[in-house]
Amino acid sequence: MNDAGLHAAGADHRTADAVLDALPLPVITIAADGKVADANVAAESFFESSVVLLRRLQLRDLVPFGSPLLALVEQVRSRGAAVNEYKVDLSTPRNPGDRLVDLHVAPLPERPDHVVVMLQERTIADKMDRQLTHRGAARSVSALAAMLAHEIKNPLSGIRGAAQLLEQSAGDDDRTLTRLICDEADRIVKLVDRMEVFSDERPVEREPVNIHAVLEHVKRLAQSGFARHIKFTETYDPSLPPVLANRDQLVQVFLNLVKNAAESIGEAADGEIQVSTAFRPGVRLQLPGSKTRVSLPLEFCVRDNGPGVPEDLMPHLFDPFVTTKPTGSGLGLALVAKIVGDHGGIIECESQQRHTVFRVLMPMFTGDGAGPAPA
Repeated sequence: MNDAGLHAAGADHRTADAVLDALPLPVITIAADGKVADANVAAESFFESSVVLLRRLQLRDLVPFGSPLLALVEQVRSRGAAVNEYKVDLSTPRNPGDRLVDLHVAPLPERPDHVVVMLQERTIADKMDRQLTHRGAARSVSALAAMLAHEIKNPLSGIRGAAQLLEQSAGDDDRTLTRLICDEADRIVKLVDRMEVFSDERPVEREPVNIHAVLEHVKRLAQSGFARHIKFTETYDPSLPPVLANRDQLVQVFLNLVKNAAESIGEAADGEIQVSTAFRPGVRLQLPGSKTRVSLPLEFCVRDNGPGVPEDLMPHLFDPFVTTKPTGSGLGLALVAKIVGDHGGIIECESQQRHTVFRVLMPMFTGDGAGPAPA
């Protein structure tokens, strides 16, 4: 081949590499000996390793022991035909968390015995579906809250007033009972007051907010009270732009998440809460009732090394009245989901033993405060 041909071939190769790197889906090429021959940028991010390191590894080093992916690669290599497999778990101790993917495995005609593997993460699509469910749950609580405020608070006021009148002429034994009536009435009123937040549809005042200032404020509150015995670590991206949000509501969101993490850890001596921020391009959400898709590149995480969320509770974690606490109301995370949804974001939880992460994804807003920038 002459110099012109070599130059053209090199240009074609660079173009192909650029196209692969532009794909949002992880793509890896497996050689005949089972080693990773190549990987695009999305694959580097998925496996949390550079392409240089990946090329030193066998495919079996990247996936769980006995993974179906290993058999699929051999099947494609022997038959010479592409195959698909859905909802395959690729989580490993090296890469823990929720790593459910759809697989497309195909032969590479230009390179015999090489196989191409494309991964599509299920978690992104599932997040979108679950977020719509969370918003529906919040709307159902809104209607319930409005009814409770009217139908319960007024009678409770009468019950409490009658108990206070009886207390004035009651003996010591009876006074204990009237005090119990008043305390329980107050407790129910507080519960209804918390639920009334769901039915508040007034526009929220927003302004550019430094998320790191919010997280540091939450950390100080936690360390001075319920999390004084827990170690905190922070991994912040200082280049993140401000979030157009209500500062008090963001404090409420992350204080609730940190408090949940602290309660999960309990009195464990090695308890640790990790708070992180990062810029993660590529996640987009279609707004309900609209064809507009909004980018959600701002990621805020709260991780803990507690025992984790029970598996049967995970699908309903953000539903109202769902809790693992003996005295909990089950409204904290439902309120968190509502606030995050009102800000145009989504919240997701991934949990296993000693590794639970609540991940909040928020849109990046335009500088004029007009709203989220379309993707």
